Amino acid sequence: MEDIFRIRKGLYLLFLLSLSGVVCVSIRYSLPEEKKSGSVVANVLKDLKLRPGELSALRAQLVSKSKKQYFQLDTHSGNVIVNDKIDREALCGGMDSCLLLFEIVLQNPLKIYSIEMQIEDVNDNSPEFSKNEFNLEIPEQVPANTRFPLESAQDADLGENSIQNYTLSPNENFRLELQSDSSGKRYLYLVLEKPLDREKQAHVGLTLTAVDGGVPQRTATVQININVLDNNDNFPQFTQSEYKVKLKENSPHGTLVAKVEARDLDFGSNAQISYSFHQVPEKIGHLFQLHQTTGEITVLGPIDYENEANYYMDIKATDGGGLSGHCKVLVEIEDENDNAPEILVISVTSPLAEDSPLDTLVMLFSVTDQDSGDNGRTSCSVEMNLPFLLKTTVNNYYQLVTQSPLDREKVPEYNITITATDRGSPRLTTKRTITVLISDINDNSPVFEKAKYEMQLWENNIPGLLMGSIHAVDLDMEQNAQVTYSLVPGNASGAPVTSYISINSETGNLYVLRSLDYEQIKEFQVTVRASDGGSPPLSSEVVVRVVILDENDNAPFFLYPLQNSTSPCNDLVPKSVEAGYLVAKVVAVDGDSGQNSWLSYELLKATDPGLFSIGVQNGEVKTRRPLTERDTNKQKLIILVRDNGHPPQTSTATLNILPVDGFSDPYLNIASVSHEAREEDGSLTMYLVICLAAVSFVFLICIILFVVIKMHKKESSFITALPQFPPALPEIPETGVDSQSGSLSRTYHYDVCLTGGSLSSEFRFLRPLIPVFSMGDPNVSENHRISFNAQETPEQLEGRKPKEQWLIRYYIAVCLAYFPAVTEM
Repeated sequence: MEDIFRIRKGLYLLFLLSLSGVVCVSIRYSLPEEKKSGSVVANVLKDLKLRPGELSALRAQLVSKSKKQYFQLDTHSGNVIVNDKIDREALCGGMDSCLLLFEIVLQNPLKIYSIEMQIEDVNDNSPEFSKNEFNLEIPEQVPANTRFPLESAQDADLGENSIQNYTLSPNENFRLELQSDSSGKRYLYLVLEKPLDREKQAHVGLTLTAVDGGVPQRTATVQININVLDNNDNFPQFTQSEYKVKLKENSPHGTLVAKVEARDLDFGSNAQISYSFHQVPEKIGHLFQLHQTTGEITVLGPIDYENEANYYMDIKATDGGGLSGHCKVLVEIEDENDNAPEILVISVTSPLAEDSPLDTLVMLFSVTDQDSGDNGRTSCSVEMNLPFLLKTTVNNYYQLVTQSPLDREKVPEYNITITATDRGSPRLTTKRTITVLISDINDNSPVFEKAKYEMQLWENNIPGLLMGSIHAVDLDMEQNAQVTYSLVPGNASGAPVTSYISINSETGNLYVLRSLDYEQIKEFQVTVRASDGGSPPLSSEVVVRVVILDENDNAPFFLYPLQNSTSPCNDLVPKSVEAGYLVAKVVAVDGDSGQNSWLSYELLKATDPGLFSIGVQNGEVKTRRPLTERDTNKQKLIILVRDNGHPPQTSTATLNILPVDGFSDPYLNIASVSHEAREEDGSLTMYLVICLAAVSFVFLICIILFVVIKMHKKESSFITALPQFPPALPEIPETGVDSQSGSLSRTYHYDVCLTGGSLSSEFRFLRPLIPVFSMGDPNVSENHRISFNAQETPEQLEGRKPKEQWLIRYYIAVCLAYFPAVTEM
């Protein structure tokens, strides 16, 4: 029956070959292990009967039958090259024949060449003993020719490269004996030639050497320590010399494999038997566990049929007197259906031309299963209602070909699901989905994800910063769908857009080229064009609006008291004021916008902290209590203004407040105390005359310009065309402090220091809207300036020096002419 089955199988295979036209040839090569990566193994052109270059034309591919790709095929030269160094011992273990299987597949027409690569052993492993020394206990008076089993050395190499001989150090009691069983496995025995006498020699030391047959030879040594015991005349005997058991793979930890049993006819301690593994590979100790007293062998590690199907163990039973007996255990692993089929895709034609003819090869793949028997037999299928047909070839290869015309306008791509199922119990299934794209002509323009883009950018940015990204999608394929981005030429705020931003032509990332200032430019627009790579190319455009966000990059600036490099500002306050008296109003502005320009004031430091307070929002400096005689004649206030940005920015200003009985005589008396001021009176007058002359000259020019413009334009256009000099103050709202400018309210009249000078150099008057002017050169000492109060009586004015009187009257006349609002005082 078996012969009939083989004949039928051969006829069926021959029938498949005749139907499909597939050629299948087997070729065999050999390769020594440990070859370096990149080494040439063989050239297949001669065996395949091909000329150079035909491998590329036939789309040749090397398909490995193992999980790791050990070789690669150079389709130009036909060389099979080592892809990764091969270790025969790690790959095949102790198997005599180590084969690596792979196939060379030629397409159009399909031909399959099976390659068997014989991995030859080299002497790259030295013999190894499991221990550095062996300890034996041998009773005295043991008869000659008694054999004691020794653990053999292990050598991962094979044939001549494996262990060939053992030598024993010279002695007069023992010799070595090497025997082989029917399976070819060799066993080493220590044979007693001369009986031992414990009274003469209680301990014997020997050196055992294992020698392999490689070139050069490799050796291993182990020390044998023999302890001579008193008489123990019965050896342990196993009930069976060999145990054969079957074990299912993937058996859980602790599963009982077998139980060995040995008996000893002695009594007492000489009859107490302990079991142990003898001369077993290291992997046995990781997979199985032997109970020392019961002889039960249980599963310790994972058992995998695909790694190894049989395990051999040598069990030693030792009694209390040191005599040992041995048995063999053969464990056969039964295969379980624990490996699902594997689908290996060899080639995929994607994108597939829309006008491809019928029977065009779309995909070539193979199906393998690592299990054996029915567990490793597989079947394959694809989804229905597809314009493709699945054809079966030999060696579990499959072809997917077109069976009906393709139309990309209806279906642009196909997701083909391959299902492979084995015949095990239970059945295992593997699915793999392959996407096949259908090619098209360039009939679609790129489409942006948004109709309009808006990007935000903080001012003071780093040049080259990524500002944002735009993306356009083209529904075409390949080069027709390759979108490139560019900026449409144009201007933004009077400059080319290319001086502000740049765009990555491939990714659509927009980068800002220079640092922007919100106070100069708040937003701009740029047009981006997306073009595909078709012929002719198609394109579309989109507008990108860039909005600049304000940062808190401007510290508050004091308009009053104006801080310069010469001297602080002084304010006078009567000594008779009550609590809540308005002494001065601090005014500051911030160049930022929004909450970055919201200002708050606080009194940072004061000569007398309990005497004055400042409004947090309006900056009004008021008295907190009446002045007393104990208060000093000069109060120094350090005022801090803070904006509402993150992080906040601050500025400080110094304001000197002088408590006086009146606004002229006491002030002048205090000023006349300064001896230095009297010495430099002449130079002060000279600076004041120069300043007043300059102001008069500017005033005259303004009058002339006013007359000329009045004659040529209407009165409405005069206001906008007339030059502002000196610079006008920011527009003042009707109520409180403006959040943007910090200007004064019209509802108050305040004393304002015009020069920021000291006690003897103030020029003061009440004002609602008059700008602050300096009455002298900033580099002149504070003692060279003159200050006055607009509320001085004629008697107080007459008390000044003649030069000061006419200078003050002249300056008031100029201010009244240039600033009519002064008349409100």
